Amino acid sequence: MSDEGGTGRAWRLPRDGWGAYGLAVAASAATTVVASPLRTWLDQANTAMLFVLCVALVAVYLGRRAAILATVTSVACFDFFFVPPHFTFAVADVQYLVTFLVMLAVALTISHLAAGLALQVGEARHREAEVRALYAVAQRTAGVATVDALASVLSQHVEEAWAAARLVLLVADETESLHPAVDSEGAVDLVDLIVAQSVLRTGNPVLADAEGADAMGHAYVPLRGANGARGVLVYSAPGARGAALEGEQDRLAALASLAATALDRLRLVEIAQQSRVEVASERLRNSILAALSHDVRTPLTVLYGTAESLLFAQPDLPPTVRELAQDLRDQALRLARMVDNLLDMARLQSGRLRLRREWQPLEEVVGASIQMLGHLATDHPIAVRLPADLPLLEFDGVLLERVLCNLLENACKYAPQGSPVGINAELRERVVEVRVEDAGPGFSSDQVERVFGLFERGAAESTQPGMGLGLAICRAIVEAHDGVIRAGNRPGGGGFVAFTLPRGTPPVIEEEAVQP
Repeated sequence: MSDEGGTGRAWRLPRDGWGAYGLAVAASAATTVVASPLRTWLDQANTAMLFVLCVALVAVYLGRRAAILATVTSVACFDFFFVPPHFTFAVADVQYLVTFLVMLAVALTISHLAAGLALQVGEARHREAEVRALYAVAQRTAGVATVDALASVLSQHVEEAWAAARLVLLVADETESLHPAVDSEGAVDLVDLIVAQSVLRTGNPVLADAEGADAMGHAYVPLRGANGARGVLVYSAPGARGAALEGEQDRLAALASLAATALDRLRLVEIAQQSRVEVASERLRNSILAALSHDVRTPLTVLYGTAESLLFAQPDLPPTVRELAQDLRDQALRLARMVDNLLDMARLQSGRLRLRREWQPLEEVVGASIQMLGHLATDHPIAVRLPADLPLLEFDGVLLERVLCNLLENACKYAPQGSPVGINAELRERVVEVRVEDAGPGFSSDQVERVFGLFERGAAESTQPGMGLGLAICRAIVEAHDGVIRAGNRPGGGGFVAFTLPRGTPPVIEEEAVQP
């Protein structure tokens, strides 16, 4: 910025200095012409004030250096034309020297103050223009709907505000790797990406001076969002070095703040949109599952009852027909269990399921679950190992029976035929862990975490019927009981699924008195 103050003419002084100096001399000459006819009516002190006024005007409109020249020429004109003897620089009275010195000092002081004031006015106007430009950018960034639009707004502002400058917006992804917001060939090179990645990691801006007049100087400014770094602004300008780059840091920091705020807003909008879509999808899925489950349950019940009646029909059916009726009954029962799982899942996710907790022994639920397996239990011997001092537990018997049935059914389906399936319980400090083990293929490393998800099926399930809802229902029921469920592999081969139930404080049961 030039040190010349004033209006638009003063701002052009560095490019037209001699014109400003000529105007300063002309102003002193014009003052002399105006004051000459008035010297018979004005004393010399008032005439000197006219020249001081001339110097002040020159300082305001032409700047400090032109004002100094106007001060010297005004004192010379006052001495030559208005101080006796006239038309000579000789001074008849020594007191006029004091007048000249005071006039020179006052004129220089006024010119300095006026030029400084003009400079401050110019800087204030310049800052106002910058604030207006940033406000316009803020308004435009507040309405952008995409990252590409944000990059376009920032780039356009830089092209309008800085001649030959360029701005590139680098956005960080989930892995904190940077990439240009707008894919364009040659937007940034490898060096820019390396420096910008370092700036993103440290959070400190970096300035890189241009190596020559035709080379590009760079400024790398991090974008700090509310939840961490969002990216980096890369500013490039030809020949920019040292103070030139440092002088732009404030404006670049303001642009970076606007960009980071806009990126935070876009991220929140994206998350909100995803949440709305997920909620709508979940509601639609639950509605479909509930409607399907209710509509299919009645014909399945009729189908199962009809097949069961055929097996007990008199006279006995031929062996081939009897085998078909038995397969029909088993498949209807299996399909009914799938529909029950769908209905249970819909109830659990809709929040309409209410637990009916009662203090009861775990072994009764285990026994009822084994009986519900039917023919599956005949193909796999089930070993039950429960502690003798197992206390009463508070749980919903119907729901916990569903958990054990699903776990036992999965274990029997994927374990080799004839291999044992185990149900173990272990007392711990605050919980009881129930564990269902099998001798099947177990779980792969990526299955252990996602096997409890909706519609998740393992790699070994391709030949087995199922919809991938059993373990998801088990997790929902166990978590509703304030427990934890997990899956894993046994050291000797096979897999297991274990869940916990809080021990709580069971009620005291008084023993009945023995009658004599």
